[in-house]
Amino acid sequence: MVGVSSARDRISLRGIRVTAHHGVFDFEREQGQEFVIDVEARLDLAPAASGDELAATVHYGELAQEVADAVRNDPVDLIETVAERIAAVVLAHEAVEETTVTVHKPQAPIAVPFDDVAVTIVRGRA
Repeated sequence: MVGVSSARDRISLRGIRVTAHHGVFDFEREQGQEFVIDVEARLDLAPAASGDELAATVHYGELAQEVADAVRNDPVDLIETVAERIAAVVLAHEAVEETTVTVHKPQAPIAVPFDDVAVTIVRGRA
């Protein structure tokens, strides 16, 4: 068996697109807009790989749906709050040791031309 540090193992989901109604302004809450989510879950993938067992890892299809549901529900003012919510969803998977979550708000109401605005947080087990 190859010796590997579990801190380097990760499952990444990039570009999850969800229409939701977050924002400080009334028109953001009323009209909604697209949010783009990137999630990285760090966990030891050796048990899943050695036994070829889905049960020994995090099902990325289910995780993607859980993330989308967390973004879609319960509008809040800040994308920082959305990011925290997503991190909690990822860390609810017992195998996950740490997560990095980026919430992009490409249609943010900013008065100057821009490509993207995003917040990124890193959270782990206490």
